[in-house]
Amino acid sequence: MSLLVMLAVTTLPASAKQYVQSFQNNTTTLSGQAVQANMYFVKMGYWQVDQATLNLNFQVSQLTNRQTSDITVAVNGITFDSFRPKKTTGMQTRQIIIPKRLIQSQNNLKVSGQLLNQAGKKIAVASQTPANWLTLDRSSNVNFDYRISEPDFQIRSYYAHLTGADTLAHHKSAVLTPPDASDAELAASTRVLMGLSRFVTSEDQIVPMLPLKKSVDLHDYQVMVARADHLPASLQRQVSANQLRHHAVIKCVKQKGRQFLLVTASSTELLNQAAKYIANQELMQQTKSPVKLITKGTRTTTSVQHFQNRQPLTMMDNQVTGTGRHVVTYFVQMPNSQTNAIDATINLDLRYAQNLNFKQSMVTIKVNDQTIGSRRLHASHADGDHIQIKLPAKMALPSTFTVQVIFDLVMPGKVTAKSRQTPWATVLRQSYAKIPDRPGNTLLFNNYPTLFMADRAVKNMALIRPQRMTDTDFATLTNLMSLIGTYAKQNTGQLTIYQQTPSRNNLAHSNVIAFGTPQATPFIRQLNSNLYFQFNHQATAFNGNEKLSLESEYAKHIGTAQLLRSPYNSRRGLLVVTGPHRDDVYRASTQLNRQINVAQYPQTDAIVVDEDNQHFSYRFKKRAVIYPTSFKAAAHHYRTFWLFVGVATVILLIFGIVAIRLTQQNGFWTKGDQTDE
Repeated sequence: MSLLVMLAVTTLPASAKQYVQSFQNNTTTLSGQAVQANMYFVKMGYWQVDQATLNLNFQVSQLTNRQTSDITVAVNGITFDSFRPKKTTGMQTRQIIIPKRLIQSQNNLKVSGQLLNQAGKKIAVASQTPANWLTLDRSSNVNFDYRISEPDFQIRSYYAHLTGADTLAHHKSAVLTPPDASDAELAASTRVLMGLSRFVTSEDQIVPMLPLKKSVDLHDYQVMVARADHLPASLQRQVSANQLRHHAVIKCVKQKGRQFLLVTASSTELLNQAAKYIANQELMQQTKSPVKLITKGTRTTTSVQHFQNRQPLTMMDNQVTGTGRHVVTYFVQMPNSQTNAIDATINLDLRYAQNLNFKQSMVTIKVNDQTIGSRRLHASHADGDHIQIKLPAKMALPSTFTVQVIFDLVMPGKVTAKSRQTPWATVLRQSYAKIPDRPGNTLLFNNYPTLFMADRAVKNMALIRPQRMTDTDFATLTNLMSLIGTYAKQNTGQLTIYQQTPSRNNLAHSNVIAFGTPQATPFIRQLNSNLYFQFNHQATAFNGNEKLSLESEYAKHIGTAQLLRSPYNSRRGLLVVTGPHRDDVYRASTQLNRQINVAQYPQTDAIVVDEDNQHFSYRFKKRAVIYPTSFKAAAHHYRTFWLFVGVATVILLIFGIVAIRLTQQNGFWTKGDQTDE
């Protein structure tokens, strides 16, 4: 069936635009007389920046002396603004124009503060107190006024616009596929969607998958994924029969004044190969030509990331100078698949002055204001020191946490105003936090979607969808796969989409997601007896159960997300998102489209959403573990206990042997005489 494609006639306007880029850190208090915080922001390569403004929202201690305390701002190591806090005691806002010459594609913003409670001419450092503090509010941001340079007729140029921070924030990207797409076309489109979702950094952003059947003027940057025989005649003419004979085609296309990216092939295998290419950021950023031909042998696998399991603390060296205490703060993003600090470490590469008092100079590391380690500085390591501190295994870590490196720098002898020696210490850019991926072992929503993944890729995923996809179904599919895409750092892994019920063998070897109404997705109707919230005989409403009583009319208009233990394989999960109507299914899927939503339902396996968008969660499984703890793992976990048991056993054995020997020597054990009666 051909597609009716209606593209906008006008080109994208080159008018001035504005983009507010918030920092990824939470509100943070910096304590100390000399404090420093590092934050980051980006500038897209296609921006023509007219002005960049830092909106710094902060508060200082009420005891801070406004005449002697100061705050300094630097970008990429270049200082450009210093000021004193106002006399007000509440939250303050300072708008600072950032010099355009300092702005790069990736930018380090450093805010330094000298916080003094009393004015004085002596430079000897007073004792550190909790009253020295600077709070940086999470509402701080960089506001860009800019104009857009139109994409060149190159794949990498269009890809840069498609995945740009402002494009995603303004909801201008979309994936288009035929409304009657085959399972293979939907799988390829979903693979592209997951690749684009990897760029989403804010909880209010999402890249939609849309049926290509109507005007899509709202989305300036589009990827069109379809088999060649599903393309309209105008687009079929964009690719030659020779190109399609043994290749998939990725091509920049201009039509009616608008540019978009076309992904097509004559076979489903090649179409999937092209989708994997699109989902590989490195390859797309390297492709200069307007056309890329993909063969079965084209290497598309995402490379192993250089910083795998490593989160850099800083993009550049950070130096502190002067005697006393210096606090350097970094903000670290947790991997999506990590929920605790097991085996996590902070790794610091340092350099510092050789003229310190090394009996008193030291470095302390704090995570979320909790001290996790301290160490003296050593003269023998001054030119290159490495410190590794392990985080407590039970430390709870939010999605963004702070790492504070606190230097106490002391000079030998008495420091006077005439002292020319200035102590210093530097945190080198090689420093990082290592946070291993450690998926949970439970079939609960706090382990979703990682229980469907392995090695940062989908793991044998079977997606069972309605036999006929409506606009609402496409929106539901977008919600379900967007979150998975943000977790999937690799474009590998098996993803298969079914509109018919798969074989029992496929179900047994797959992690299954099924969505739709029982009428639209027959598999869900077949599964009804396994659901926590089951449909009535007509599949027009849910029945109540031991967890929730349901009024007859209310039960007709609720959606559910139910995370089951697969009846086909007890070691697999099976997610069912369903309801009596397609709108009900969509509402349930909105609770699974972002991590912030899923995080509302820890230790639960069922979610109910009603017409008023009220949502409730429940726990049905009494035993939610996927893999029972093996003896080997248990022995490792309780190794201290087993060591104690072993030592105690040896001691008891020795005492027993000694006791037997003593009793034998003292004649307590003798052989009885045998007599005849």
